[in-house]
Amino acid sequence: MSGKRAVKRQSLPDVIADDIRERILSGDLAEGVTIRQEALAEEYTVSRMPVREALRRLDAEGLVHVTNNQGATVTKHSLDEIAEIFDLRMLVEVDLFRHAIPAITQADVERCEAALEAMEASYDADDVAKWGALNFTFHTALYAPAGRSLTNDVLHRINLQSDRYVRMNLSVMQQRDLARKEHRELLELARTGQTDEACALLTQHIAQTKTNLLKLMADRRSQEAA
Repeated sequence: MSGKRAVKRQSLPDVIADDIRERILSGDLAEGVTIRQEALAEEYTVSRMPVREALRRLDAEGLVHVTNNQGATVTKHSLDEIAEIFDLRMLVEVDLFRHAIPAITQADVERCEAALEAMEASYDADDVAKWGALNFTFHTALYAPAGRSLTNDVLHRINLQSDRYVRMNLSVMQQRDLARKEHRELLELARTGQTDEACALLTQHIAQTKTNLLKLMADRRSQEAA
């Protein structure tokens, strides 16, 4: 008789939290929007209890703020907070990259190349929904050789806050070829062990995203206020 096999199971709150999270990251649920338990329960055809638990989990992730027993508000970061998120990304990602480069193997390079090809295909297909996730997949693969699980946990938390803004930036940016080129250069510099040059390019890459995004968000909020 064969032994027992582990099967990944998702509870109802997990499924609902995953779906709401993706709706927030994709912009389907915009920042500042109030989402009510009763409406969500009706939409998902469930009782309020799993919806309430899902919202609590998203509140712990910082994606929503539970306002009362009836619902929550999608987190709206100030421009200063958005800048801080990307400053944190810069600190954490550059540190991970610096530790990863000396340990990178051919297998790591191949995983990064596979992630890049998937991301480039999403660019070509204009598949906005996949860009943010694939971008994080590539960067995660790039830093994986560092073997720093605690720092990776911190980066995952930061990514939950930055992902929707990265998607906004990618959806409107006119120079996708530049992003493609820089990702390829990051991988090549890592592959050839050029640590200082790779970390300098990564710093520039994230800083430019921050600059572009802050301008985009400032313009959007000015239009909303008007």
